[in-house]
Amino acid sequence: MTQRNARVYWERDRFAMSDLLRVQSLRKEYRRSRWSRTPSFVLQADLAFARPAIVGVLGPNGSGKTTLFELITGSNMPTAGSVQVAGQDIHRVRRNERGQLARHYHQSYQIRRFRSWKPEMLLARAVRDEALVHLFDEPQLNTQDGYIGFMLRFFDQLRRRDRLLFVCLHPQEPWQVELLREIAESFIFVDRGHVTEHPSFDDLIRVPAARDYLGHLIGAK
Repeated sequence: MTQRNARVYWERDRFAMSDLLRVQSLRKEYRRSRWSRTPSFVLQADLAFARPAIVGVLGPNGSGKTTLFELITGSNMPTAGSVQVAGQDIHRVRRNERGQLARHYHQSYQIRRFRSWKPEMLLARAVRDEALVHLFDEPQLNTQDGYIGFMLRFFDQLRRRDRLLFVCLHPQEPWQVELLREIAESFIFVDRGHVTEHPSFDDLIRVPAARDYLGHLIGAK
C-alpha cells in the first residue's frame, strides 16, 4: 500500500466518525468598495448535520441562500469560519476537487468562480471520489412536463445512497410549498443573512419572518 493510499484510508476512517457537514462560525461580508468599513451585507451561519437527510431551504430573494450554497461548496471564500464536509475543510481542498465533497446545482447550471491566489499544490487532495453533499439552488419544478418526476427520483436516489441534500425553492404556488414540506426532513430559513435551522415545517412557520414570507401561500393570518 502506498503512503498516499494509507493516508486516504486513514482519513476516510476518521471522517466516518465526523458530521457529514459542519458549518462553524461562518461569516461572509460584502462591502460597497474596498475602502468601505461598513459591510453592505453580512451572512452568518452555524450548522451541523450528522446524518443523511433532505433539507428544505427557504428565504426571500437576496437573503443569502445562493451565497450560503457557494460557501458550502467552496466556490466562494468566507470572511471567517469554516465548512467541513465529513471532517475535511472544503476551502483547503484543491479547487478542481471540491465537487468531490459538495456539489452546487445552480438554477442557471453555471457555477460562479471567485478569485483565489493560493496555488493548487499548497491545497489538500479531496479524500472522496463522489460528493456527500448536494445543493439544489431553485431547481425548475414544472408540473407541465416530466422534469419534476425526474428531479424527485434523483432526490430519492441520492437520499437512498446516504447523501445530504439541500433543496432551495422560492415558491410561487401553494403546491410548491406542499411539495417541499413532503420531501424535506428539516428546514433552513435564510433572512437578511441570518441562517436558522428548524426540525419541522410547523416550527419554521412559527418564525415571524418565515410566516410573513410564506403567508400568502399557506393561508397564514
